[in-house]
Amino acid sequence: MVRRLKIIEGQVRGLQEMLENDTYCIDVITQTSAVKSALSGVEDALMENHLGSCLVHQIKNGKEKEATGEILKVYRLKRK
Repeated sequence: MVRRLKIIEGQVRGLQEMLENDTYCIDVITQTSAVKSALSGVEDALMENHLGSCLVHQIKNGKEKEATGEILKVYRLKRK
């Protein structure tokens, strides 16, 4: 995850340079789309990990209500 975030950080720095250099708008928008896609991938991986480990742990420890609440929270966050 950290490696992926560092790559995204580099992309964002590149976006800043593009704006400073008055790069053609469509090219900047293309790169912002790539950054959003990369962040979405990180978000998906984090959510998948959370659902597959933390929530399973909660359920195994009898905390089904808390787990259900978190599943709904993740669902709502992902819909935004």
